[in-house]
Amino acid sequence: MAKAADYNLGPNTYPRGWFIVAVSCQLDEGPKAVRFFGQDMALYRGGSGRPVLLDAYCAHMGTHLTASESAMIVKNGEQIEGDSIRCPYHGWRYDPDGNVDDIPYFDGPCPKSASIRSYPVVDNMGCIMAWYDSEGREPDFEPPHLPQWEDGQWVNWQLDHLGEINIHPQEILDNMADARHLGPTHGAPCEYFANEFKDHVYIQRQGGPMQLYDTYLQTTTWYTGPGLLLSKQVFAGNEIYELIANTPVEDGLVKCWHAILYKGASNPASAEDTEAAKLAQAGALEAFAADFNVWQNKSPAIRIMQLKTDGPFKLGRKWYSQFYAAPEDVQAIRDELNGEHLTQGLKTPEEVNHNIDEGLTFTA
Repeated sequence: MAKAADYNLGPNTYPRGWFIVAVSCQLDEGPKAVRFFGQDMALYRGGSGRPVLLDAYCAHMGTHLTASESAMIVKNGEQIEGDSIRCPYHGWRYDPDGNVDDIPYFDGPCPKSASIRSYPVVDNMGCIMAWYDSEGREPDFEPPHLPQWEDGQWVNWQLDHLGEINIHPQEILDNMADARHLGPTHGAPCEYFANEFKDHVYIQRQGGPMQLYDTYLQTTTWYTGPGLLLSKQVFAGNEIYELIANTPVEDGLVKCWHAILYKGASNPASAEDTEAAKLAQAGALEAFAADFNVWQNKSPAIRIMQLKTDGPFKLGRKWYSQFYAAPEDVQAIRDELNGEHLTQGLKTPEEVNHNIDEGLTFTA
């Protein structure tokens, strides 16, 4: 299992950015014990509806805040108070910022040294997204959001849980530059292809005939940071947005999710549109599963044997490294990469009038 250091990505083990840590509806079932970025975490929804993510262990005696199912305050539904949570062992209460604000058997001031780390979290498009930075710095960009999520003509997705895979996320991100796998792997050889870097956003534009859909497919795909991919896809009069998300669990182990946002024929979307959306998501998952299967059965590509007609793998890896870099080094990476980069032997999006980008959030 290759690790971040093997790819020479930078001084940090895990990338900085926004990542999915749960599906929103999972928190309706109660607090969750989760593990990401090599550490245990406590995830819950407060009384106001606010999602909260804390380091897992109470500073008092090391009890996991959200792993107990047998403690009486859990069974009685008394663990969550407002947006705070009580430890199931002795009832110490942590506020959503990770500070102890009440100890039920102590009248003195709560010890500041008992504080634990709290992470920025948003409830966005049916996903709980958390900001991770190894040094605890605040977010320096926003998570992506599709305005179609609030449009009644669009059928909102139900996420596919793809589980964990023993691969470093670098190799997942390599797909963005990989024009030449689209034919052999997906039966969709691209006729045109280009990448563009815009600071923390990595864009791919491509199009060509796709065997699975038996039609011509055009896509604009973009990563917002290292963990969240969205892809606008237009084919045979259909328009969908695909989500592919990866979140590091350990160094070299990631958890993945997948989903489709589908534009219905009716406004608001009808029952028939909902069924069509399920079929569209199944088809998109079948296509993505081809990548997933390759990743499950390959050795790490620490050094790619780059051909001049391959896509710009080295540039894509340089872009990805900014999320492992020291903050003072990030702007230099962006300045070096920003702009469009072409793949030799393929037409450019401009040559074929690739015109599906209107309204995409990264164009603002």
